[in-house]
Amino acid sequence: MTQMSSFPSRARVVIVGLGGIVGASVAHHLIENGWDDIVGIDKSGIPTDIGSTAHASDFCYATSHDLLSCWTTMYSMDFYERLGNYRRIGGLEVARVGDDERMAELRRRVDSGRAFGTNVSIISAAEAKAKFPLLEEDQIQGALWDPDAGLVVPRSQTVAGKLVDMGEAAGKLRAFANTPALELLHQDGRITGVRTTRGTIMADHVVVCAGLWGRLIAEMAGEDLPVMPVDHPLTFFGPYDEFAGTGLEIGRPLLRDQGNSAYLRDTGDPSTTEGGQIEWGYYYEKDVRMVHPRDLLEKHQARLSPSQRDLVLDDVIEPLERAMELTPILAELGFNESHSFNGLLQTTTDGGPSMGESRKLRGLWYAVAIWVKDGPGMGKLIADWMTTGRTPIDHNRIDYARFSDFQLTEDFIAGRCEETAAKIYTPPVHPREPFGNGRGIRRSPFHEREQELGGYFMELGGWERAHGYAANEHLLEKYADQVPERLNEWDGRHFWRVSNAEQLEMSADCGLINLSHFHMTDISGPDHVALMEWLCAAKIGGDANIGKGIYTHMLDAEGMVRADFTVFRMQDRCRLVNGADAGPRDLMYMRRMAQDRGLDVTITDVTEDYTTIGIWGPNARARLKTVVADPDALEAEAFPFVAIRQIEIAGRRVMAFRISYVGEQGWELHMPYGDGLAVWDALRDAGVMAVGVETYANSRRLEKSLRLQNADLLTQYNLLEADLARPKVKEADFVGKARHLEYRARDHQPAMLCTLVMTDNVDGSGVARYPVGTLPVMDPDTGAVLVDSLGRRSYTTSIAYGPSVGKNIALAYLPWDYCQMGRKLQVSYFDELYPVEVAGIGYAPLYDPQNLKPRS
Repeated sequence: MTQMSSFPSRARVVIVGLGGIVGASVAHHLIENGWDDIVGIDKSGIPTDIGSTAHASDFCYATSHDLLSCWTTMYSMDFYERLGNYRRIGGLEVARVGDDERMAELRRRVDSGRAFGTNVSIISAAEAKAKFPLLEEDQIQGALWDPDAGLVVPRSQTVAGKLVDMGEAAGKLRAFANTPALELLHQDGRITGVRTTRGTIMADHVVVCAGLWGRLIAEMAGEDLPVMPVDHPLTFFGPYDEFAGTGLEIGRPLLRDQGNSAYLRDTGDPSTTEGGQIEWGYYYEKDVRMVHPRDLLEKHQARLSPSQRDLVLDDVIEPLERAMELTPILAELGFNESHSFNGLLQTTTDGGPSMGESRKLRGLWYAVAIWVKDGPGMGKLIADWMTTGRTPIDHNRIDYARFSDFQLTEDFIAGRCEETAAKIYTPPVHPREPFGNGRGIRRSPFHEREQELGGYFMELGGWERAHGYAANEHLLEKYADQVPERLNEWDGRHFWRVSNAEQLEMSADCGLINLSHFHMTDISGPDHVALMEWLCAAKIGGDANIGKGIYTHMLDAEGMVRADFTVFRMQDRCRLVNGADAGPRDLMYMRRMAQDRGLDVTITDVTEDYTTIGIWGPNARARLKTVVADPDALEAEAFPFVAIRQIEIAGRRVMAFRISYVGEQGWELHMPYGDGLAVWDALRDAGVMAVGVETYANSRRLEKSLRLQNADLLTQYNLLEADLARPKVKEADFVGKARHLEYRARDHQPAMLCTLVMTDNVDGSGVARYPVGTLPVMDPDTGAVLVDSLGRRSYTTSIAYGPSVGKNIALAYLPWDYCQMGRKLQVSYFDELYPVEVAGIGYAPLYDPQNLKPRS
């Protein structure tokens, strides 16, 4: 470790929290990317003796349901292995007899594994017993086997130390233990340095990798991170001498018993780091024990360490007794009380870590709430992000900029973290699972009217959105033959059948949809057009665009799709209309880009100042005419498609945008929030039915081949692969233009976003299935998942049942060689194969293919 006397006054980068696996991995990957003059500090030892890395169980499984987590875990496994610090011994996840929900979850994990490139499979109880003899075979009905699961050996703590040593030996890194950060220095909105107990060091970049203490460092920048330390009981039983004399750190595969919220592993040869024991770990399923980092003990106050809190065995006795039924060895060995503890790890408000640049200070970066299984992978992502501005995998799920202000309040963080902490292992989380905490924060001005209609509410971006209305359930009789019942509980969970009937009635007459969830940003000032022209692929400037809504995209420097939205071009400003979840990131990105280019603009979040109602259907014009001050202004000749006009409803001025996301004639009606109730009431009094947002967000969207940002549109794919490129490329320069032109020059793209339809959805039990989630797309001749020439795997990016076409519809990127109309393929759902066929290549609506209805 670098000596005290040489503490520098300046560095290019300061890493706060170098001693953990995350900080050490960030340093390593920055050096790999060509950075030098890096200084790392830690409040205690390097490697850490007080952080989560110091006590972590250090095992890795790749069984997540999202691509990014699987990618970072698989990268980390390979990284540890290249260093000689990974034992790829394999891991089991078991489903007990009677726990059919867990067995189904294991099958779903096989689907995700196929989709994202892991090697997991289902094995029998007997096969599980053969791999793990300590298991009682009659207690389980089956298991998942992950051959790549394993243990970081001898410790992730050791790997952190090794990476720091490598950085120091290369002359790129200087490390200072026992050097707490006391203050972040900044000027004009940019980080300038860190004041520590050893002096002040100035820096161009500061990366916070302080783990459990991350929120305290963020507080120095005037912000908070939506993460929370939570107790995780770790118990040890022994002596267990099965592997004495082998030198092994672990002798048998890992075992996860997630239905009991627990795991178990041996610790190998008694002569190794923590050898000669059985470790049993548990995650509290109720009464989770969180602690704000300001309440953490200091090192000298703790019996073991600040991240290892005392454990009372009675607190876990019930799940431990259940564990003894599965693995009786636990009852036969002695409980090592002095070595057992509650280890603190981090949970987060939405399951993702806080990574990326600060919302308050440029040059300040976070990499917080990352577990050992993802440490090197996340370290690579943050280093690549800092180096090139992008990552090899879309980072929308981990970007700190994804949060709105209300999601960073202390009460919201505590409530949501409490909920995620209780679901770390069990129960299986449904793809549509709503949160119970942090609800009712944002409501439309007509929310009470929706409650009176019996709205079935879900939440997005804090907004309460009714997916359907009980008041419309009489329509289920009218459309009984077109709205199937979902007999499988999982398929119908958090879905309301009435929404499909509402869609059909809207297409027969008309309906209004609450679109208050739109995120809105106003961009004004002398350079507002210049900024939007630079950021957007579509032409924004020119007088001819004033008074129009322009659907467009932001590309990254590699010409890949990073954002998708509509720009309202007004006389003195642009209004960016966006999705509730994507909006905060795009707002932050625009502010940073304007700053970097020195443009004179004002960028304002006006989301809560306005509200939006959609009115659509073949009778939309006729119904709207009955409530507007000037009915003739709605005629097609006076109000062309994609035009924006001011109209008056119930004495309120409304900005009407003639567009449709549901494939029918109609308008988006935008108005000040305070006018929303009067406009809603006027439309309802005119006999317009309320339609839940399910039609807009899912079922009709898929029938119309419409893409969703952060699902179908990702930075792994370009605009042509998504089939959203304009016929001509605008003259003005824009971000990603050079690469976009290169892609256009190809004979064809490596992949295309295609529409698939299920041709048979009946499972082996004779039940018709209506899939949700991510399904791998496979070649029926080989059984292999499709992989394009760039190594990207095919899986469904969106899926929903379309009642108007009577089929399950999915979007998926397919390799070019498979982009053939009518091509027969397969998808896997709960590890069962179903036939699908290609019904559209690129943008290809199944409903009203010529798009005549919206233009009528």
